[in-house]
Amino acid sequence: MNLLVTGATGYVGGRLVPRLLEDGHTLRCLVRDPERLKGRPWLDQVETVQGDVLKSDDLAEAMRGMDVAYYLIHSLGGGDGYAERDLKAAREFAGAAKTAGVKRIIYLGGLAKDNQELSEHLRSRQATGDALREAGLPVTEFRAGVVVGSGSLSFEMIRYLTERVPVMICPSWVYTPAQPIGIRDVLEYLAAALTREESVGRIIEIGGEDVVTYGTMMTAYAEARGLKRRMLPVPFLTPRLSSYWVHLVTPIPSAIARPLILGLRNENKVTDFSARDIFPDIQPSTYAVSLERALARLDAGTVETRWTDAAGDAFPHVVLESREGLILEHRRRPVNASPEAVFRVFSGIGGERGWFFMNVAWRLRGALDRMIGGVGLRRGRRDPDSLRVGDALDFWRVEAVEPGSLIRLRAEMKVPGKAWLEFQAEPRNDAEGSILTQTAFFAPKGLWGLMYWYVLYPLHGIIFSGLIRKIVRKAEETHLL
Repeated sequence: MNLLVTGATGYVGGRLVPRLLEDGHTLRCLVRDPERLKGRPWLDQVETVQGDVLKSDDLAEAMRGMDVAYYLIHSLGGGDGYAERDLKAAREFAGAAKTAGVKRIIYLGGLAKDNQELSEHLRSRQATGDALREAGLPVTEFRAGVVVGSGSLSFEMIRYLTERVPVMICPSWVYTPAQPIGIRDVLEYLAAALTREESVGRIIEIGGEDVVTYGTMMTAYAEARGLKRRMLPVPFLTPRLSSYWVHLVTPIPSAIARPLILGLRNENKVTDFSARDIFPDIQPSTYAVSLERALARLDAGTVETRWTDAAGDAFPHVVLESREGLILEHRRRPVNASPEAVFRVFSGIGGERGWFFMNVAWRLRGALDRMIGGVGLRRGRRDPDSLRVGDALDFWRVEAVEPGSLIRLRAEMKVPGKAWLEFQAEPRNDAEGSILTQTAFFAPKGLWGLMYWYVLYPLHGIIFSGLIRKIVRKAEETHLL
């Protein structure tokens, strides 16, 4: 079939695209910023159309010649008026689909019973389904609750809270029954609906094998990771206060955490079991299996998409973010020198040359490391000018080398977690020269690891800012010579 997919830069849409390509369909992706799809392995297999679902002209172009359209757009934490914008977008989308002769819309909404006192976000998700139906086109609306997968919003909240807090504060929403579903099962339902006539025009509730609480999900995560965690019920913690706690402990901002938590006060479990009859060959996994799959992808570093993919603006000079269990600090600078010249400078760091900036601080860190049983700075480097994978470099180990472009170093000093430092030089698109990106990665081990990062962050900020400035200066001086 000819399929239109919206939300391809998002968590679900970004995983649905390769799943549909496997089935032999022809895909067109409607995105506001096609640049956001760069690097996706499937990009050359789809047609990309730039546009906004709130603009009828963009929609008319995107809908032309399509058989089925996937609507995978929503505005969780989108600020005031997001519900109204979602309704307007859904009506524009459905109207354009009908005009273009699209046969059906497939939509992924939120799981909750209509007769409950729903949160604003869940009401919006269900109202969006109603708005899509207003144009008169058949709509297959799947309703899912907690989606378990590496990088999903709900799973990341569970993961960070469990990893970072040894005594878990548990307000009432932690004990609300839910029916989590693995992302793999969600994708199976979305893809299978294309060939199941019984799904046309239906609202279909989907969930995993188990009905559990958020507390149970966190406990199961702790057991899978070998962590000892205690649950402390606190009935006085409101959703607003809970969202601030989530904001503090996890990378999820309170603007997104609060509507998510408000929705978790509603039971989101399947009460209509028609999915079993419509899709008898899909056997939803247990929470334990979905958790195991998510952790396996995290450990292997093969996370396809994450909840933050659908958000973000231009890359500033310094960015601090968290994702997949890592804290990342990026620094980026333009350099009036070729990528090869920049590479020669940063690949020559350490050993007898030192670390270019505040060498005293680096030596003190090495001495401290030796005192507590670490390797310190004494190992130096094998060769002053060349690196290869596996080389020792002071208290780092060379983990990756891309000649003329990149090196990545893994820390072997004593730290409460795991740390990496990466340098990458790339050509500039708008001018001569290159762009240097320096990234510090840290995977904290428990609360002590998190405290270690933030206590030392001011000092790291000074050292790493000075380091990238020195690399830029040395590369430009070499270039002039």
